[in-house]
Amino acid sequence: MRRANVAPADPGLAELAPDQRVRRLELTVTRQLNGLLHGQYRGLLPGPGSEPAGSREYRPGEDEVRRMDWAVTARTGVPHVRQIDADRELTTWLLVDGSASMEFGTAELDKRELAVAAVAAVGFLTAGIGNRLGAQVLRADGVRRFPARSGRTHLLTLLRTLLAAPRPTAPVDRPGWRPPDLADGLDALHRIANRRGLVVVVSDFLDGLPDDPGQPAPWERTLRRLAVRHQVLAIEVTDPRELELPDVGLITLMDPETGRRREVCTSDRRLRERYAEAAAAQRDQIHQSLRRSGATHLPLRTDGDWSADIVRHVHAQRRLATAPVAPVRGGVA
Repeated sequence: MRRANVAPADPGLAELAPDQRVRRLELTVTRQLNGLLHGQYRGLLPGPGSEPAGSREYRPGEDEVRRMDWAVTARTGVPHVRQIDADRELTTWLLVDGSASMEFGTAELDKRELAVAAVAAVGFLTAGIGNRLGAQVLRADGVRRFPARSGRTHLLTLLRTLLAAPRPTAPVDRPGWRPPDLADGLDALHRIANRRGLVVVVSDFLDGLPDDPGQPAPWERTLRRLAVRHQVLAIEVTDPRELELPDVGLITLMDPETGRRREVCTSDRRLRERYAEAAAAQRDQIHQSLRRSGATHLPLRTDGDWSADIVRHVHAQRRLATAPVAPVRGGVA
């Protein structure tokens, strides 16, 4: 079950019209991430591409043996792999969680607004001549699809649509209706993302987590299948109140997916400790599923500096891609 809502979000950006919020997001991204917007599109996740570009030393655990450059290996006595430049055109597919649990926040942004900020960053960082961006948005009433297209106008239309989408006030009441979950969205994305590219999933990843922390999340298998063909970036959106309860006396908790309510006395220290322990175990379960799936993990919090977190992530990925490694002697195994 998803973490229950405890309080409404601080209005903040919500008081602005969608066009004004889109403009503010664009200014934030272009100013804060300006240094990353210039150069190759591989800024988010350095990719393998397809064009030959020399050789470098083999990195155990990172490189595929089928990319070995045997001629250079034989000449130098050190295992080398073929380097390849990024493809000239990139197709980025976004899966954005717009379900009820994303309509929550106790900081400057709520989780949905933070998800839109992440989409804006991905869109502007991967923008370029010939690059295309497509998206699927999971909502309580179904899936909203945006075909892969290029251009700033297409990105701005996507952002406006995300910000202007009506906020669900109650679960959809339809006989036999089940709102699409994260596994459904990933399955649909796997069917349409035929060409190798970048897949970005923006969610709190709470969908259908089993009670047993040792069991995989229901979306893990499909995410792993996507990671075989594509580069996958999982942007996890969280709020501090999902991790710990404040001592504010009697409150009403509500499950945003089912509408169930429960009164809880937060003055009970032991209850707050159990809540924090359960939340930490849940997050660790999510992180383990993401790690096993092969996705790159970028956590963002509603009370954090999301642009700084993205900058740090991009720089870390670039350092990882270019870091020198010690020569491997005596074979590649």
